[in-house]
Amino acid sequence: RAVLRRASALEYKIQRRALRKEDFINYIQYEINLLELIKKRRARTGYSFKKDEIEISILHRIHSLFNRAIGKWKEDVQLWLSHVAFCKQWNAKHQLSRVFSSMLAIHPNKPALWIMAAKWEMETRLSSENARHLFLRALRFHPECPKLYQEYFRMELMNAEKQRKEKKEFERAKMDLGEFSYSEEILNGEMARIVYRDAAQKIKGVEFHLAVLSIAKLFDFTQDLQKEILESLQTKFADDPLTWDYMARRELELGSLQSTEHTTKQTKVSEMTQREERCSAVFEEAVKAVPTEDMWKCYITFCLERYNRKTNSEELKQKRLERTLTAFNKAHESSLLPEVLYKQWLQLLLESSFFEKATEVAEAATKRFSLSVETWQMRLQVLIQLKSDDVIQCFEEAIKHMKSKGTLPIWTLWVEWSEGTKGKEDTEALYQRSLHATTHAESVTMKEKYLDWTYRNSGYKKVRRVFTSMCENRPFSLDFFRKMIQIEKEQESCKMLRLREYYERALREFGSTDCDLWLDYIKEELSHPQGKPENCGSIHWRAMKMLQGDLVEDFVAKYTLLQTGHL
Repeated sequence: RAVLRRASALEYKIQRRALRKEDFINYIQYEINLLELIKKRRARTGYSFKKDEIEISILHRIHSLFNRAIGKWKEDVQLWLSHVAFCKQWNAKHQLSRVFSSMLAIHPNKPALWIMAAKWEMETRLSSENARHLFLRALRFHPECPKLYQEYFRMELMNAEKQRKEKKEFERAKMDLGEFSYSEEILNGEMARIVYRDAAQKIKGVEFHLAVLSIAKLFDFTQDLQKEILESLQTKFADDPLTWDYMARRELELGSLQSTEHTTKQTKVSEMTQREERCSAVFEEAVKAVPTEDMWKCYITFCLERYNRKTNSEELKQKRLERTLTAFNKAHESSLLPEVLYKQWLQLLLESSFFEKATEVAEAATKRFSLSVETWQMRLQVLIQLKSDDVIQCFEEAIKHMKSKGTLPIWTLWVEWSEGTKGKEDTEALYQRSLHATTHAESVTMKEKYLDWTYRNSGYKKVRRVFTSMCENRPFSLDFFRKMIQIEKEQESCKMLRLREYYERALREFGSTDCDLWLDYIKEELSHPQGKPENCGSIHWRAMKMLQGDLVEDFVAKYTLLQTGHL
């Protein structure tokens, strides 16, 4: 009776004139949960009475609900995918085939759906013909989609591998296949070669060729195909850094000519050293042939990856470090080291205790990228870490080059350094200078930091004077006023008169855009010993006048909760 009552309620909802997608989803989910529950109970009790009548009728109802929902909201891909997932879960192969056909007819512009359908045909229905047919149809809609070609290429190789295994099993069993025979072309991956050649004419870019090559390497019968792709790669993209990067890293994969049996630890280290040196030699050739930032980035990234790999051999680790530092230095001397890699170079130098070299590199980086805040910040952090005497001079130089725009990180770093190393007078002078040197938007952050530092180091009276002086210079942030309100509330003799002053100043700036500020003001009047609850009405009236748009409704809702004691 409970099931019938619930199902009837859900059925009524989907019979309305104004249909809602949520009602269909809820109904479908309820039926699926019911189906799962029946399945669990049957498994527990071992009772299979009327199994076909009950489960099949529910399955038909769920499919019918999905079909109705999809017919109404065809554009909702997630709804289609939910139906696909349900069909897979309950092994409804014939129904799923129809779902895929309808979905692809409605959404032919989504390559991922074509790939999903072809993968199901290949892996579940074991039909390479259907999968191939779907890929060919998909390529009519997306003739230049790399992902489609990659998956089509993979499918043809999987089919070839499957047939090779079948043939091997038949030969082992010495079975007579009669007139049936396996095509040698398919067994050798010729279909995949055709797919690759067709794709290579339409898709430009080295990334596709590398992706196809990585797929081909997964199969042990594709040596000739790999060779063809590699030759094409070297011919068409000889000047591309990614080609050189692949060719260099390929040296790591090439096995040693010596036997791997009974190898000692020293032999393994020696072999790895030789492989890395061969990689490095290819990269050295690459940066001469293609002297670009991207090429150097590939080389240095490789060196860093090898250096960061764990090894118990100090000799190998030292060689990796020397190779990496040499690559950094050569790229820098060629003026082709990307800005982002200077930070990694400096970190490596500091970790290796090359402090003098780190200082030189940081200075050279700021000369080359004199308008980059990140580069100046990096150099300053190095000088601060090394406790150099040139820190102040470097700060002044950075501010001079950067003018005023975008200097907030520099000023923040400067005042934080000054707080830890200089006296109060010097730090206060620096804060006051920063307020005038930064842009209006950036000065907001410096005002907050100045207020916080003054309270921590000089106390309440001083912070009040600073707050009053800064109140004459806009712009402000809401946190600036909230910080001062919090400072006042921390005092033993917290005066409501001053809290009102801070709230009024804050409301002049943010009263039209922040309803919580008005509510906090009202709560303060209600809870403070010196507060005047009779002022709450006038504050409420002012809030209703000043707040904009939907904020009025939010304020009314929260004010109602406040009156009932729930806020």
